[in-house]
Amino acid sequence: MKSYLKLLNFEFNRFWKVFAVLLGITFVAQIAAVIIKSKSYLSRANERIYGAVDPMSKAEFLTTVGPMSFADVVGGPLFFGPIALCIAAIAFYIFFIWYRDWMGKNTFIYRLLMLPTTRLNVFFAKITTVLVSALGFVAFQLIILPIEATILKWMVPKGFRVDMGVQEIVNSMHELLIIIPNTFIQFILYYGTGFMAVAILFTAILFERSFRWKGIIIGAIYSAVAVVIFLSPILVQELLRFYYLYPVELLIFECVMGLIVIACSIWVSGFLLKKKITV
Repeated sequence: MKSYLKLLNFEFNRFWKVFAVLLGITFVAQIAAVIIKSKSYLSRANERIYGAVDPMSKAEFLTTVGPMSFADVVGGPLFFGPIALCIAAIAFYIFFIWYRDWMGKNTFIYRLLMLPTTRLNVFFAKITTVLVSALGFVAFQLIILPIEATILKWMVPKGFRVDMGVQEIVNSMHELLIIIPNTFIQFILYYGTGFMAVAILFTAILFERSFRWKGIIIGAIYSAVAVVIFLSPILVQELLRFYYLYPVELLIFECVMGLIVIACSIWVSGFLLKKKITV
């Protein structure tokens, strides 16, 4: 456990600067989105209510245009763009976290594999770094949402806005519901599936590192088989027209298949690290 924690700390220290930059971009861009959207709405309200041409009352403006809410901010590209950037960064890092260690003259992976600990700890440290980074982004988003909502309250007068809580803000955007699920069960399902996907990709990467060009084909086949195994309860039900399972029972079968795929990926990765990747 101590060796695993040291490796985890080492891996995260290699990523924290990029992590901090992404958090900074997210914070600045989303605050800017709130300010720009609020100013735009207020400018439009002033123009329509106090304009020289065809002015209207406040009530008429609110009836025609409607009050502003945080949902208007969330729907904009300046708000969602940083979220998409963080997701893309995590997806890229899934591959970079391994291939970085093989780059350069002095391939660092060999130093990692020669450490006096089981090689599987290298796998666990890397996959935990990816998971912790993803959860860190989600936690940061949850922290700054109330700050952004407060800024909107400061800028837009009470009569011209509709206040929303964090849950309402999350529910207003489908993409946010994926990264910030409503319930603990959804959280386990979404991030459990994500963990499984990362484990499959890690195994495919290790196949490629072990067998080079042949490994790409083997890794692709392994990934396809793993996905089929995971979806097998649904596939069997659809192909055989066997619809006797309740949704809860189907969900349980999917969870079992997911755990089997994760266990197989860990075992195969451990085997490749111990037997196929030589130092």
